[in-house]
Amino acid sequence: MIFSKDYVGYLARQTVKHLIAQKMIESGKPALLDERVAAAMVDELSLEDRINDEVRVILEAFQDDMRKTGASYPEMFKKVKNELARKYKAVL
Repeated sequence: MIFSKDYVGYLARQTVKHLIAQKMIESGKPALLDERVAAAMVDELSLEDRINDEVRVILEAFQDDMRKTGASYPEMFKKVKNELARKYKAVL
């Protein structure tokens, strides 16, 4: 993930604070809302890490075939990552 969890928590608190101040949302428990927004942000921001992990697993399974055909690991990594991003409808 690009950001630390502490920073994501800060972003979540500021987002909730702004939304409440602008009267876009109402909350009787802003601390609970902060936690939920932070969890959603961490989940979204860690999507690329999960996709990268899945790409590594896939390429590891095809390592021998890639070696035989002379396929470039970085090139294949990029192609598989783009396919998975499309599959998960992620914007990276």
